[in-house]
Amino acid sequence: MKGIICTKYGPPEVLQLNEVEKPIPKNNEVLIKIHETAVTASDCVIRGFKMPGNPSFPKKQVMELMMRLFIGFSKPRNPIIGLVFSGVVESVGKDIKQFKEGDQVYGFTGNSRGAYAEYKCVSAKEAAQGELVIKPNNISHKEAAAVVYGGALAMHFMKDMDIQRSGQKVLIYGASGAIGTTAVQLAKYFGAEVTAICSSSNFELVRSLGADKVIDYTKEDSINQLELYDFILDAVGKSKSSTLKIQCKKALRNGKYVSVDDKLLKIQSHYLPKLNELIEAGHVKAVIDRNYSLAEIVEAHKYVDTGHKKGNVVITV
Repeated sequence: MKGIICTKYGPPEVLQLNEVEKPIPKNNEVLIKIHETAVTASDCVIRGFKMPGNPSFPKKQVMELMMRLFIGFSKPRNPIIGLVFSGVVESVGKDIKQFKEGDQVYGFTGNSRGAYAEYKCVSAKEAAQGELVIKPNNISHKEAAAVVYGGALAMHFMKDMDIQRSGQKVLIYGASGAIGTTAVQLAKYFGAEVTAICSSSNFELVRSLGADKVIDYTKEDSINQLELYDFILDAVGKSKSSTLKIQCKKALRNGKYVSVDDKLLKIQSHYLPKLNELIEAGHVKAVIDRNYSLAEIVEAHKYVDTGHKKGNVVITV
């Protein structure tokens, strides 16, 4: 089968299209024919070995050491990276009960990664942990691969958003990215008044997702547009900063300020089933910026590395 090999940590050019061995499912695994994957921020962190935050901060140095121990020192221990996928179950092990051949599924590859390939095995344990679910009928494989990463992370970081009445105010910094576009939709679903921070070129997009107010982070007077908020989500992380972001931390009423770099994502078993409900009901939709082929993976990573993608970048396998 075809797969993308990450030969070492570095720029997008370390990714190479190769022929690799097709996996054979064990008794407790399903074999998935991957139709679509996506280039996530996490994929780029692994490929480039670039941890977010200030390089001089001791915590970052400790995190880098832990990452090398966990993933690999000079290159990923599993050379095929890729975190998300959507596809069809091709075969199932004899101990698998919850899936059957032909099921359309989507989800995460978990700690094993491996979505940048034509096939991937997922274990019953990984499925039980919420990393594999049946794809909703009202979205395509392309949309499923696009929505799963931002959808799960937005749920994870917004789970402490305590919206007790309609009209409470939520601020989302980085509202046009993979996490931000879903976060806007989730906040509206919960009844919040949403202010989205992004560039003016993305105003139309975030308004279409439900944002009530928009602030352009590039404008000098953007700070003056801040109000007091009940919940603030930094959806771009601590590797990017601005005077506006610093001031955002002072714009809380009595709620919480959460950054996507505050803690590692731990997929909960209810995240994807809940995301399915929201998708099927029309409350959450995928946002796709660009679509590349598997052979164009280097160009896709270069584009994501610019930090200016809108929503998600999808890879057709």
